Amino acid sequence: MRVLVKSTGITLLFLLVFQISFATSYYIHPKLGNDSNVGTSQKFPFQTLAKIQKIKLLPGDQVFLANGQLYSGTLIIKNQQGLLGHPIKVNSINWDNEKSFQNAVIDFKGQANGILLQDCNFIEVSNLQLTGNGYQIPDDSQKMRCGVLIDNVDQALMTGMSLNNLTIHDVFFENPFYERGTEEVKSANGTQKYGWGIRLTSHKPLNKIKNIEISNCTVTDVSHTGIKLTGLGKNITDVRVIGNRVYRSGGPGIQMSGVANVYVANNIVAHSGSNDDSRKWGRGSGLWTWDSSNILIEKNQFLYANGPGDSAGAHIDFNCDNVFIQYNLSAYNAGGFCEILGNNYNCAYRYNVSVNDGYRVKGKNGAFQEGKTLWLSGFVGEKQARKGPVNTYIYNNTIYCDSTILPKMALDNTSSSILIANNIFYTKNNIKMVLGDQYKPDTKTGLIAKNIIFENNLFSKASTWPAEALFSDNHPTIGNPDFVNVNQLNLINFTPQNTAVFKNKGTAVKEFPFNEKKLNFNLEMKQDILGKDIIGSPSIGAIQ
Repeated sequence: MRVLVKSTGITLLFLLVFQISFATSYYIHPKLGNDSNVGTSQKFPFQTLAKIQKIKLLPGDQVFLANGQLYSGTLIIKNQQGLLGHPIKVNSINWDNEKSFQNAVIDFKGQANGILLQDCNFIEVSNLQLTGNGYQIPDDSQKMRCGVLIDNVDQALMTGMSLNNLTIHDVFFENPFYERGTEEVKSANGTQKYGWGIRLTSHKPLNKIKNIEISNCTVTDVSHTGIKLTGLGKNITDVRVIGNRVYRSGGPGIQMSGVANVYVANNIVAHSGSNDDSRKWGRGSGLWTWDSSNILIEKNQFLYANGPGDSAGAHIDFNCDNVFIQYNLSAYNAGGFCEILGNNYNCAYRYNVSVNDGYRVKGKNGAFQEGKTLWLSGFVGEKQARKGPVNTYIYNNTIYCDSTILPKMALDNTSSSILIANNIFYTKNNIKMVLGDQYKPDTKTGLIAKNIIFENNLFSKASTWPAEALFSDNHPTIGNPDFVNVNQLNLINFTPQNTAVFKNKGTAVKEFPFNEKKLNFNLEMKQDILGKDIIGSPSIGAIQ
């Protein structure tokens, strides 16, 4: 029995402990249930997801959906408050002790969301499958369709939210055979209505979202972004995106704006920017950041990104600081490997392996940007004066391009303080300098970026680096690293067999002086991309 009373702090604490001790489990079965039931046992379950919205859930309460059953509609958890250590949980349950267990399925076709978590605290959602493919009756009031939306509308702080082992697939706002106009893919983020996998949004700068974990989820075939964080003035903080799989998203795999202190690790993103369905946007990097601080992106795989613009493995859009991209495999991404736009401070690509990135050719198949192995851009908005990134560290990466790739590079001359050191540039064709082309090509001036440290890199041949770059490595190594089985995307295959050209031949990386913003990550690395300890001087490339 739950009674709301005015009381002393001691009495309220006693009531809270009492409530947690007798937390309630609610059961929903779409075939065996009835919303007039009490819902607190498998014998008398509710029938619909809508019933949960009418219940005041308390810390420790649980909501169980029957394994393998199909539910229609949206699960809405709004203004419900769990506690640290006593979250409100939503999960699938093995209803009949079956040997084969399949997660419960929520089909939210025609609905705005599969699961809406709004103005809540400490909610855990696990082991569910969600799909929302188009609509039966059009609803012009809807702006998008999301598998899971974590939304802060009126709460000062939303915290302690967890999404684990969710499968989200086929999320489209439009019905099959809808075709987007050819110009839509050229817009910055799309102008039409799309389906998204998992989204975090805050509506006001003072409404914060903090301590969120998205783990072991699979997102496939959504018409825009797989996992997206959208903050205002970095009011979304302390987010962990770990061990997820994002396949064939029509937009980016993972994207974040206006956030801080985000850890992205052990994810696989493949075929972002997919255009295999006419409802998809058809453009997107595996991951990208904008207006974000203190982002660590490591031990991920970014593969096969597609699109006529951007669509790198992972790229850093403008107005960021302290974004470090390390220990990742980046392969066959149309836009390239390293892309850093303007007004970024203290950003790094280090100890990554890049394979055949940047194969896109401007003017072919609708491409409006060149693919680039390395790209430092001064772009900070269409009508803003260009301002290149400051204090950029590109070191100990292994970059491989076979004979099918013409590797290209663009360095905006408004950039300053660039370190390019200890990298392996093994390219069958020589690198070509091109102009940056964010919306319109940069102007050729003959000027170069300020304060470039370019040293201790390994090149497959002396002519690899373009003479028109106007700067050259002051201590290069020329030689063949002798990779084996490079056609297999296995990191260990990019271990140079020719130890004479790379082993312990790297240089120590030091911080640029006169930082405008504090450098929040250490530059010295203790391990290489394979997890091997770095003893003595660093080697050249990603593998010690």
